[in-house]
Amino acid sequence: MSNIHPRSRARSATAGASRARRRFRTVFAGTAVAALVLTTAACGSDDDPTKSADQQKLGKGETLTITTFGEFGYDALIEEWNAANPDKQVKQTKVSLWDDWKNELNTNLQANSGLPDVVAIEGDFIPALVAAPERWVDLSSEEVKGRWLDFKEKAATTPDGALVGYATDAGPEAICYRADLFEKAGLPTDREEVAALMGTWDDYFALGEKFVAKVPGSAWYDASGSIAQAMLNQVEFPFEKADNTVDVDNPELKAVYETVAGHTEKLSTKAAQWSDDWSAGFKKDGFATIPCPGWMRSNIRDNTGDPAPKGVKWDIADVFPGGGGNWGGSYLAVPKTSKHQEEAKEFAAWITAPEQQLKIFSLTGNFPSQTEALEAPELLKATDKYFNGAPAGEIFSNRAAAIEVQPYHGPLYSDILSKFQDAINRVDQGTDPDASWKKFTDEVAALQ
Repeated sequence: MSNIHPRSRARSATAGASRARRRFRTVFAGTAVAALVLTTAACGSDDDPTKSADQQKLGKGETLTITTFGEFGYDALIEEWNAANPDKQVKQTKVSLWDDWKNELNTNLQANSGLPDVVAIEGDFIPALVAAPERWVDLSSEEVKGRWLDFKEKAATTPDGALVGYATDAGPEAICYRADLFEKAGLPTDREEVAALMGTWDDYFALGEKFVAKVPGSAWYDASGSIAQAMLNQVEFPFEKADNTVDVDNPELKAVYETVAGHTEKLSTKAAQWSDDWSAGFKKDGFATIPCPGWMRSNIRDNTGDPAPKGVKWDIADVFPGGGGNWGGSYLAVPKTSKHQEEAKEFAAWITAPEQQLKIFSLTGNFPSQTEALEAPELLKATDKYFNGAPAGEIFSNRAAAIEVQPYHGPLYSDILSKFQDAINRVDQGTDPDASWKKFTDEVAALQ
């Protein structure tokens, strides 16, 4: 995944996976990271962040360290690694939320100390690393070249060809839907028939109009913000051009905004995604559909209840309006402050390898980013009992193959996305769309 909000109640490991993918907002922009590098280097500090720490072998009692957020599904894999590598033991620190880890990461970056050997990075923060590659170990090698889906590898590659992160997972999107509510509305419930009704966004919204006319107590989709995010995932340059010039007046972005704002009144729950009201919508007949990358299934199970309440039947349609889209996916990076860079690089390559990504898919639902894993029989045969036995592996593999556009993420992408979501949420709460758009463009101008 950006949009996580803290929860006061305790959650399970599955809930952790849910939270980990929810936040795609970054307060500390890539430009700020780049500026920090330049400032520190210019001051001639002894702790130059562009200089690698003196390298040394792991000594007796020393461990490689990795910090993750949410639930990456690494516990058993790290135990497996440690059993096979007695001289290269790994210790994991798990932070509940990406926002919390992001803040700590930023503090450590500014201090140029306190970073682990391996750092987990939310996908939308990777432009910050690409903008300041001097701080990070180049992870490229012939052994890993071409391992990942092209758009995942490209996102972590600098113009000079350095690879600053190994992709842990991807987020190809399908549509998850409440088959019981579809039946109540007199709509088809078979997943193939449902998919045939949602080929385009126009189809999707038109079907929603039919649904709410028959089931007036339920909304068509979970949140305007999630639909906006889903549509943005099909826009090549949503906020910035290829040269990082900010451009929020582009017609594709405005079309997404106007489309979502135009359907808010009839089709949306009007709840902000990840809010308590949004979570509550799962426990009642709050809405019928939700944009659904593989990791979203954990959110659905967590919020709906497992087992699901009597009569509630979730399913997955092998379709995404308008073609394909990717939402989310994280990375592992190695900071130059690490004194054990080769061992860290070796471990990061191992735990993001196809075999390990397949194990994680079966455990948490996080979809592999490795091309080899996408062809594995165990992935293609995987089903999800909670979602009416849907062939989840086949569906999300098909959705990955359908991705033709990956939005460009410049250094200010996360900050602008945050402002865009705020604009959508204001319309949900009754603000005039034109006034909310004007506030959005003013806020973006202030970021530059």
